[in-house]
This record gives sequence, structure tokens and C-alpha cells, in this order.
Amino acid sequence: MVQTLRKPEIISIARREGLVTVDGLVAHFGVTPQTIRRDLTELAESGQLERVHGGAILPSKTTNIGYSERRELNQTAKVDIARACAARIPNDCTVFLNIGTTTEAVAVELMRHEGLIVVTNNINIAVILSTNETIEVVVTGGNLRRSDGGLIGDLAKQTIGQFRFDYAIVGCSALREDGEILDFDFSEVGVSKEIINRSENVFLVADASKFERKAPAKIASLASVSVFLTDRAPPEKTKSVCQAAGTQIIVAQDPAHRHAEAID
Repeated sequence: MVQTLRKPEIISIARREGLVTVDGLVAHFGVTPQTIRRDLTELAESGQLERVHGGAILPSKTTNIGYSERRELNQTAKVDIARACAARIPNDCTVFLNIGTTTEAVAVELMRHEGLIVVTNNINIAVILSTNETIEVVVTGGNLRRSDGGLIGDLAKQTIGQFRFDYAIVGCSALREDGEILDFDFSEVGVSKEIINRSENVFLVADASKFERKAPAKIASLASVSVFLTDRAPPEKTKSVCQAAGTQIIVAQDPAHRHAEAID
């Protein structure tokens, strides 16, 4: 395939998967690693991608990519993470699910649970769970972010402050190696902090593409998280942060493996 046709397809794969790797693109296109590296360098120079070790990602730094595009990214990984997360949530407890496509995947996996009280600031999650009559769904209220169905602002925080949750299941936009959990929307950060403060157990659900992304607003640290569920082992520095804080890391494996690996 000539370069002029290869580059748009590389961008398309990056939008779908969140991360493209040199090895993956070599296998996909049947060209040499040198050819792929040159393509990625040129795409980075034009601002369409950002180079990372072994590949490239979409250049999201201060604004998030569109919601419909996020829903398509790393779908298999999100389902794996969601199943591993739902397996650790008992029946008959109070759960908070926040804004995000991975938390929406968790909501789908919770459909087989019974006796839950689920509080959410995500209209999409409320709709998903509304068909299970044994799950009570509470929507926080707040300012509607039309782009993704999220509810944010002071009213959302005030509602959350009236509860004490057994479990909070939260997502993020980016995750630094030093354990900082990041987001793009400053008005969402305050809500996320309140969720963490009001929860006995905090589960962070984030696929490995978040290791490579950047965002400007800090939500919290992995030290505030009970369990971190992802689809690939995090960097060694991140593992050290979790170990020092007593945060358990769960690596959800490909469905073919039918299990999740815990990293102590």
C-alpha cells in the first residue's frame, strides 16, 4: 500500500484502538518497521499523532476526544476490565458509577446483580441499568454535559455528599506513571473527588491506553484507590506507587484466558 493510502488508515486505527504500535502496523500492512516508523514520524510532525515508545497515540493533551470515538476505543479491553470489576462487586450493596465509557461497560456487566443501589452522574448508565427491576438507580442531577451524558457541577456534588458508598467505580482520562489520576474537565474533577471521599472502596477502571495519554486536571492519586483494574501491566514506577499505598492491581486478561491476574 502506498504511503498516501497507508497514513489515513493508520489514523483510523489510532482512533479505533487508542494506540498504534510499530509491530502491529508492520503485521497489518506487510511493510518494514523502518517504513512504519517513517510514517509515524511524519504523522507526528504534522500534529496528527503523538509518538510514544513503540508506536503512537492520538495527540490529546488539553481536550478529550469525542464521546462517540471514545466508545469505539479498546472495546475488548473495556469489556475484560468491566467483567473483572463486576465480579468483585457483591449483591445488596451501594455503588457509585461515574462518567466514562469504561464505567458504562461495567454497568452492562452489573445487569446480572441483584439488590444494588446504584448512584450515578452518567445518564447513559442510568438508562442501561433501568431495565433491571432489582437495581435501584439514583441520578445525581447537575449540569448536563451534552457531549457524553455526564452530570457535573455543584448540584451533583451535593447529591453525592448525601450518600456513603460501599463501592465507587471511577474512570479517568489519563494516568501518569507517578500515580496521578487525570481528567480534562475541571468541573468534573470536583465531583470525582467527592465520589472518592464518600466511598469505602474505590475501584479505578482504565485501559492501558491511559498510560500514554495526557490531561491537565488532577483528580487524585492511585494511593486513594483500593483496586486498579486495567488490561495490561502498568509501568514499574506505577506498580511501586500502588505497592507502597496498598492498592491492588488487577490485570484483566483477554477473554480466551478466562481469568484476571492480580499483581501484589
